[in-house]
Amino acid sequence: MFEFLKRLKKTKREIIINAESLETRVAIVENGKLEEFQIEHPSRERIVGGIFKGRIQNLEHDLQAAFVDIGLRKNAFLHYWDMIPEGDDLFDLDEAESPSRNRPPRKSRYTNEEIEKRFPPGSEIVVQVTKGPIGTKGPRVTASLSIPGRYLVLVPGASLKGVSRKIGDANERGRLKKILAKLPAPPGTGLIVRTAASGARKSSFIKDYEYLTLVWQDIQESVRDCQAPSCVYQEPDLVERVVRDWVTEDVDRIVLDNREEYDKIRNVTARVSRRLRSLIHLYEGDLPIFENFEVERQIEEAFSRKVNLKSGGYVIFDETEAMIAIDVNTGRHKGSNGSQEQAILEVNTEAIEEVARQLRLRNIGGLVVIDLIDMKSRKHQNTVYRQLKELLQRDRARTNVLPISELGLLEMTRQRVEESVLSVMYMDCPYCSGRGSVKSPMSMSVDIQRQISAIMRRTRKGESAYNLLITVHPSVLERLRKEDEQLLMDLQTKFEGRLSFRSDPSKHSEFFTITGEQNGEILYSSMEK
Repeated sequence: MFEFLKRLKKTKREIIINAESLETRVAIVENGKLEEFQIEHPSRERIVGGIFKGRIQNLEHDLQAAFVDIGLRKNAFLHYWDMIPEGDDLFDLDEAESPSRNRPPRKSRYTNEEIEKRFPPGSEIVVQVTKGPIGTKGPRVTASLSIPGRYLVLVPGASLKGVSRKIGDANERGRLKKILAKLPAPPGTGLIVRTAASGARKSSFIKDYEYLTLVWQDIQESVRDCQAPSCVYQEPDLVERVVRDWVTEDVDRIVLDNREEYDKIRNVTARVSRRLRSLIHLYEGDLPIFENFEVERQIEEAFSRKVNLKSGGYVIFDETEAMIAIDVNTGRHKGSNGSQEQAILEVNTEAIEEVARQLRLRNIGGLVVIDLIDMKSRKHQNTVYRQLKELLQRDRARTNVLPISELGLLEMTRQRVEESVLSVMYMDCPYCSGRGSVKSPMSMSVDIQRQISAIMRRTRKGESAYNLLITVHPSVLERLRKEDEQLLMDLQTKFEGRLSFRSDPSKHSEFFTITGEQNGEILYSSMEK
């Protein structure tokens, strides 16, 4: 126990912020190792956490959900059980950081008829976005609102006051409850003490409470005055959220490379703590800030499909729309004592630690299936399972892990709130359309010969010989000349036509066109099929 505490004290925790006009990136580094990473584009509207005055478009009883127009391109999805604020039920959560985002699914207490009577199409409703648009799906919303501050969460529609269960110290919980009891929450609202409040002074709670009540008043005025659909509250930008949610007593330093953001974050932290303000430093070095702190290299390594482990093993990450598939391999790992079972356990435990880190870094979620190296020992299986559960406790997203199955698979779910970092930073390759591969020259040769045959078969009836010009990528033309020349000559003889070929290095390797030489008409284009 003492050794564990000793290790904790040695951890150097830094927040590195790279703020540019088109992109803001934040990295949390512990002892030089990248542990958390977030990215935001200032030009894009911040959706998650925003509160909207929306309009019910339609009710789908089969889905037990309503679709709400909140002014975005796609209507928001609202479960029936999220349409009416549940008030004090929110305080049953294990983690009360932001109730509207972490609440587990429930069943609706109201019948379809009651919902339809209370929320007919065209009626207005105030909702908060709990999950941003992902892929082809629109945002998900709830009518149970929550407004997070630095130390408190204001919960409209509730009446109780509570302390986050992640604060385990009984004396500290008692102190916080006494402070909370003296705060006069606005009528019809509840208050929750956040985990970051542990050890904070009473004056800090008063400042945070005053800030939240002003925000809530502004929201109420906007709801009353504006027309639906419209946004009545938006979460602050990434830099401010970092100060609010990530800056705790265990942070040793905050470094920014932008003077404007530096001044802003110092003003924000000044309202919270003089000590925190003293931790903020402006970086003015010649190298980009992420390169200077060796974060850029770690980001590139972290987002590779293959992630190498120190022991010689490696982990493969494949992100699909439906699930995340993770494959663990021994690679060059030899094992510490020559035992095969022990070597497998070492790789699996190291891989699990990296998987937990990667889930946070990549912000990936949904169904996650980890294909571990097979372990015969049930004891070893339980060790890996318990280790993953323990590692996921530091994850801000809600997770659920199942024991290792008979097939050696470890299945889990991770809450998806926004698109993954890979989706934000990268787009599908225009060359392979996201497949990760293109057709081989042989496959292209087959396609080309198939289309030539079809065109010449259609045109030869009742007509003279038809001459064709085929434009292809140089790699395909090389295949046609060296290996398939005789097949093409046979086609000319069979259909009494003439074939000419031309290469175009500027085109896609899967691109080809077939043009009639007589009139220049394009008879076939592979990119338009």
